[in-house]
Amino acid sequence: MTRLRADGVVTGYAKVEILHGVSVEAGDGQVTCIFGPNGCGKSTLLRSIAGAIRTWQGNVTLDGDDITGLPSHDVLAHGLALMPQGGGVFKQLSVRDNLRMGGYTLRSGKLVDERIAELLDEFPRLRDRLSVNAGNLSGGEQMMLAIARALIVRPRFLLFDEPSAGLSPKLAAEALERVAALAERGVGVLMVEQNIREAMRVAQRIYVLVGGSNRWEGRPGDIGDDRELMRLYLGAPDQGSSQQEE
Repeated sequence: MTRLRADGVVTGYAKVEILHGVSVEAGDGQVTCIFGPNGCGKSTLLRSIAGAIRTWQGNVTLDGDDITGLPSHDVLAHGLALMPQGGGVFKQLSVRDNLRMGGYTLRSGKLVDERIAELLDEFPRLRDRLSVNAGNLSGGEQMMLAIARALIVRPRFLLFDEPSAGLSPKLAAEALERVAALAERGVGVLMVEQNIREAMRVAQRIYVLVGGSNRWEGRPGDIGDDRELMRLYLGAPDQGSSQQEE
């Protein structure tokens, strides 16, 4: 099994430390979710893993290969792609050109076109919108485009930063169903998500961060009820939980 591991990650912005030794692990074919209050460092962790910001201490490995400190394009070449909040589509470019941008690390234009054709069979709605600027797509269509674009390079792991953000409840549920479908096809997913209830339906493993540190980890079934869920989410003191605090 391919494993993505972040061990003791310390990082931040300028001189402000945001993460204080965070560790997470995710496997291929699984959805691993990271929950926590706003400002606890969830997005910062994904950016650090993907090479978008520098890791000050700790290390990140993918299937045993140390990718700590590599620039983001080299991280992508190792098979790990980051989808930022909102998908990060290029709104002034057409759907077709957005998809082509997803293959910028591939040397063969023919290969890029072949993979786009394959993905259009999987996302037929995009075929109908190829000449439309991405900014004119609905929120759900933009998320679909972002996922398809990330798949051009056939990553082993995808990092999602709140894929349901800004979507209606129906579209949010559909977005998370697509995330689960990626795991079913063998892609590893590490996901930050605020829509806790829906995310727990698709997750196999959960981490909770509070104040830039690990607070809890376990399975969705380990969470007994809404009160315990909110206690974990808000970082209230543990009271008799069988899970080990970090």
